[in-house]
Order: sequence, then C-alpha cells, then structure tokens
Amino acid sequence: MTCLLEFTLKSDAVFARGDGVSGLVDIEVQHDRWGFPFLGGRTLKGLLTETCADILAALGEQSERWERTAARLFGVPGEQEGILSVGDAALPEDLRALVARQVEDEKLTPAQVLESLTAIRRQTAMEVTGVPKAHTLRSIRVVLRDTTFQAPLFFEKGPTEDDLSLLAVCIKALRRAGSRRTRGFGRLKARLLCDGQDVTQHWADRFYQETGI
Repeated sequence: MTCLLEFTLKSDAVFARGDGVSGLVDIEVQHDRWGFPFLGGRTLKGLLTETCADILAALGEQSERWERTAARLFGVPGEQEGILSVGDAALPEDLRALVARQVEDEKLTPAQVLESLTAIRRQTAMEVTGVPKAHTLRSIRVVLRDTTFQAPLFFEKGPTEDDLSLLAVCIKALRRAGSRRTRGFGRLKARLLCDGQDVTQHWADRFYQETGI
C-alpha cells in the first residue's frame, strides 16, 4: 500500500528555512536546487503529532485505546519509535519532473521556478497609535495559496485499521502549517491518499463510529 498526505494551501504560507537572502528577503522559504519550495517531513510529522494530542485530549475517558494507537503510530519520545515516517512535502512528482527538465535544458532557472511559486510580502510592527515602529520592516517570501503539496507516508509495519483511522482523523484536522500561523499564514486542507484513492473520509468515519463523536 502506497500512501500520501496531500494538502492544498488556502492562504499564503511561510515555510521558513531560518535565514534570509541579503538585499532580497529577511525570511526565505525552504526550497531545493530546482527552486521548488517544500515542507520538511519531520516538521510535518510534528504537526500531525500535535494535532493527535489535541484529539486524544478531547476523547476523555475513552482515550486509552487511541493513546496506544498514537504511541504505535507516532512513537513516544525517549521510549518508543513509531511505525510512521513522513517524507518531505513537495509539489506533485509529475509537475516537478516536467519543470526540472526545463531547468536542465536551461529554459528556466531555479530562481524563476521559485519566483513563479512564491511572492514577497512585507510586514512591520505597529505602535498602539497606528504608527509603524522604527526598524521593524521585514520582507518574507511566502508560498502562494492554491499550491498543492504531497508527502509520502512510510510504515515500518503494516498499519492496522485503528492506525489508519487515527491517522485519517489527524490529517483531516490539520489546518495550518509553517510559521506565522497566528497571523493568517499557512491555512490548508489535507487528505489521505492510499493507492491513488482519497480514503480520508472512509477511515475518519470509522474513527467517529468507534468513538461515538
């Protein structure tokens, strides 16, 4: 079984790499040598784990079964490795292959690829009076809304029905990614694809039936 986590951005997103480009942007997005932006798999798995914790907290007394499932799926820091690994979230493979050939043939440059998928936004902190604070202007490169990313999901062992049910609910509940999420960036809609089929609702419905929520 081949599974993907696919999400489409509903607002511009900041997949920051931790530094900027002198004279251009203060905060640059993560991107590969072709110029394609991406979100690291470790970061994405962390977001799923956080979402899972929120779901378990809402289950109350019936959380024990699903806590065991979460431990099997995501692992427990310092105690147990999870069976799930998440690859980097990148643009769909067929699109990347097509554009990469254009770069190899020198019909496009990596900078042009990056610029076609991103934009530079500028923000500044404001005084309570509404006047911009001095020396707070920052330029941020963002990934444009409506961009779709896919991250491969790898299972060390075959996932159980409970594993897939909890994973589907976590993916369905995932709402934001990247930095500056509290400022409106990084809204998304995600789904679980297995063997090319959208199975999100199928497995989420099983979770709802099992938990009664």
